[in-house]
Amino acid sequence: MQSIELDVEHGYIHRKDDYLKRLRRIEGQVRGLQRMVDEEKYCIDILTQVSAVTKALQVVSLGLLEEHLGHCVVEAAVRGADTAGEKVQEASYAIARLLRS
Repeated sequence: MQSIELDVEHGYIHRKDDYLKRLRRIEGQVRGLQRMVDEEKYCIDILTQVSAVTKALQVVSLGLLEEHLGHCVVEAAVRGADTAGEKVQEASYAIARLLRS
């Protein structure tokens, strides 16, 4: 499905710095995982860190989804039924992808 863009700011924009900070922290965690594998650390320790990275990405995903529903979908509803329906469908597909991951 193709993304539908409206001429408005994205809902997360007011928290952009928070998201970037969190993603940079996750990036550092992933580099740490690479280092752990390179240094042949204990499997369970690596898996524990993988779990932490996964949880951190889930927090980012849920935050962005909440922002999308609260801003983008609401804005589309104000603009009209066709646009709103498309945004809701877009959100539904995103939720389905998150549940599969």
